[in-house]
Amino acid sequence: MKTMILIGGILLSTATHQALAEEQCGKVTIADMNWSSASLIANVDRFILEHGYGCEAELIPGDTMPTSTSMVEKGEPDIAPEIWSNSVKELIERGVSDKRLAIAGHSLSDGGEEGFWVPQYMVDKDPSLKTIEGIIAKVKTFKHPEDPDRGAFYGCPAGWGCQLSAENLYRALKLSDAGFDLIDPGSGAGLSGSIARAYERGKPWFGYYWAPTAVLGKYKMAKVDFGSGIDVDHFRDCISKVECADPKVTMYPSALVQTVTTTDFAEKSTQAFAYLGKRSLTNAQMNGLLAWMEDNQADGNIAAEYFLMNHEDTWLKWVPADVGAKVKAAIEAL
Repeated sequence: MKTMILIGGILLSTATHQALAEEQCGKVTIADMNWSSASLIANVDRFILEHGYGCEAELIPGDTMPTSTSMVEKGEPDIAPEIWSNSVKELIERGVSDKRLAIAGHSLSDGGEEGFWVPQYMVDKDPSLKTIEGIIAKVKTFKHPEDPDRGAFYGCPAGWGCQLSAENLYRALKLSDAGFDLIDPGSGAGLSGSIARAYERGKPWFGYYWAPTAVLGKYKMAKVDFGSGIDVDHFRDCISKVECADPKVTMYPSALVQTVTTTDFAEKSTQAFAYLGKRSLTNAQMNGLLAWMEDNQADGNIAAEYFLMNHEDTWLKWVPADVGAKVKAAIEAL
C-alpha cells in the first residue's frame, strides 16, 4: 500500500514526492568558508543534500564579505552555511529586503559566544571565581608571569576586532585598579597556548576567549559573570568602538550565526531549504567537533564523515525519515 502525501491540493505517493523534490533541487553551490566550523557544516550539507535530496551539490571557496556580496549581486553561491551576520548586517538586511537573500535558520543555535573565562577546575574549588567580584577579590591568585605583585588578564591579540571590546571592558571593570595588567598574547596561537599551558599544569588563568573553538572543546572553561546583564546598544555603540570614552560594564551579546541562501534557491528547492532551517548545532557540540578536527588534523570533509557516522542522533532530527534512510545508506557505503 502506497503512502500518500497532500501537496498543493494534489495527492502524491511518497516516491513521487521524493522524485519531485530531487528534480526541483538540481545543481546547488555551497560556500566552503575558510574556517573549520563553516567548512565542517558545508561538507555536512553537501553530503546530505546530495545523498538525501538528490541534489548535484558542489562546494566552492568562500569568505564572509565576498560570499555575501556575490549572493546579493550575482545570485551565487546558493548557500552560505555559516554567516556571522553581525559583520555584514547591512548587506544581509538589504539582500533580504530586495528579495535576493533568504534566512534559512541558525547555524549555531546559541550564537557565537565571547567572554572572560577561567578554568572550570578553579570554579570547582572556589565557586566565587565564577563572578567578577570573586576574581577581583583573588587577584593575587592570577599571578603575572613577570611581575609577582600584579595579576594577569590575557586580552585579545592586537589588531583583532575583539581587541577593542576586551580592552574597553577591562577599563569598564576597572581591572587595572584592582591589580590586573592587560597582557597582549601576541597572536591567536599565543592566547590559546596560554590556556593550554595553564590547564596542563592546573594553574590559574583569566582572560578573553570565544566559541565555538577547539580550545573550549579541549579545555573546560567557565565564563565569568559580570553581574551586569547585556546592554546590546552600549556594546555596539561604545564597547566595540575605538573611541569609547566612558565604557560601562556589560556582558558580551551573542553573535548571530545564520545559514543564508539565495531567494531563488529557497523558492525552487523547498525541501532542501527546509532541511537547512532545521540544521543547527550548539556551541558545546561544535566545540567538541573542532577539538576532534584539531587533534586528528582533519579537514571539513573528513570531519563531516566523522560527524555523520558518530552523531546520527543529532542529524537524523534534521531530515524526514526517508531522507535519513538514504543518507544512512550512503554513510554505510563509505
